[in-house]
Amino acid sequence: MSDTTVSECDLIIVGAGPAGLYGAYYAGFRGLTVTVVDALPHPGGQLAALYPEKKIFDVAGFPAIKAQHLVDALVEQAEQAKPTYLMGHVATELEESEDRVRITTDKGVTVVGKAVLVAAGIGKFTPRPLPTGSEFHDRGLRYFVPRLNELAGEHVMIVGGGDSAVDWALSLEPIAKSVVLVHRRNDFRAHAHSLGLLERSSVDVLTPFEVEEITGEDAVESVTIVDGAGVERRQLAVSSVVAALGFKAALGPIATWGLDKYQRDIAVDRTMRTNRRRVFAVGDVAGHEDKVKLIAVGFAEAATAVNHIAPLVDGSAPIVPGHSSDSIH
Repeated sequence: MSDTTVSECDLIIVGAGPAGLYGAYYAGFRGLTVTVVDALPHPGGQLAALYPEKKIFDVAGFPAIKAQHLVDALVEQAEQAKPTYLMGHVATELEESEDRVRITTDKGVTVVGKAVLVAAGIGKFTPRPLPTGSEFHDRGLRYFVPRLNELAGEHVMIVGGGDSAVDWALSLEPIAKSVVLVHRRNDFRAHAHSLGLLERSSVDVLTPFEVEEITGEDAVESVTIVDGAGVERRQLAVSSVVAALGFKAALGPIATWGLDKYQRDIAVDRTMRTNRRRVFAVGDVAGHEDKVKLIAVGFAEAATAVNHIAPLVDGSAPIVPGHSSDSIH
């Protein structure tokens, strides 16, 4: 979809994390057309961006499932609704009339619908950049690793000291030619079990070091690191750098949409409706007094919201949909 495009659908979903993806599927089950808007370049939200290789244990029907595998399954399920995806688009403006809502993105695309479902998780999160080497972004420097096999056979440097950095180092160890983990402190902020695995792995752990310079012609070829005292320098042959320095998260433009707040979240009622008639919110971004923030709860909230959105789209549609097993495909 090109810039300055105007399109129409029944439901606009802001956020392509688990709740948003399930909301897209469920909207399709209710016969609604869907457009999904997300600031990230790929669906999955936090699951895909922050910990794709971590196992999740509290999703119904799965004793354990990798985060990225859950995302892949949710995307496949959502495809039944044939959604339009606007990935890499920040939803900036919201206008609501008696029977319509209009969302405009930072790339000049406008989507007109009959309701909005905000499933923005913790909001738009931006990776904390390395202090150097930004010109190598997408040329060997990255902040996300949604597919480990993209780094198979590479000489990889992971920079960071949290769970994501350690998890990516351990996950890449079997498939990369080499893995070095660089952290500016001696202590890591990762789970003790993961640190035990790291100690027994072949990952080369260098502390306390920071990245001083990234060099290369068309792509990353080497990285110079320096110790905390600025005395010892090492130049390492590296073909890929993963900066896992954490993220800054904020609601961004959504905070200007005139939505009431419950503490730091968007306030909703038991139907997941906000103070605006055609705007609903689900998942981690939605709040109320008895809120429990779990993926499983987000799925249920998405179904609840869509079932109350359906009559807004079609006045003859019931709130109670019947069972999916009764549908004829």
